[in-house]
Amino acid sequence: METLIIVLAGVLVMIATYLFLSKNLIRVILGSAILSHAAHLLIMTMGGLKTGSVPIVGEKPIAYTDALPQALILTSIVIGFAVTALFLVLAYRTYRKLGTDNLDQLRGISDE
Repeated sequence: METLIIVLAGVLVMIATYLFLSKNLIRVILGSAILSHAAHLLIMTMGGLKTGSVPIVGEKPIAYTDALPQALILTSIVIGFAVTALFLVLAYRTYRKLGTDNLDQLRGISDE
């Protein structure tokens, strides 16, 4: 199962890289969101997909479940949502002001 999730994270990284190389600003923003989801899957997999008991003092279960990867992923989801929302607002304002979302036109590079 862990191998399948790592392969899925690799596919998401490939998709995000493809979207980053696009000339469209919205695709770059979607690529950053997909890359953050790939990082979430990777953190979850590196933390281990095991079952166990809650680490409560006084009880003696055999295996504990580490809550740190889930806490890191939850924090990363909230931050990623805020960053994506900020990027979308900036892209919207850029499109309204300049009338384009093409990155080459925004840089001022003409066709060579």
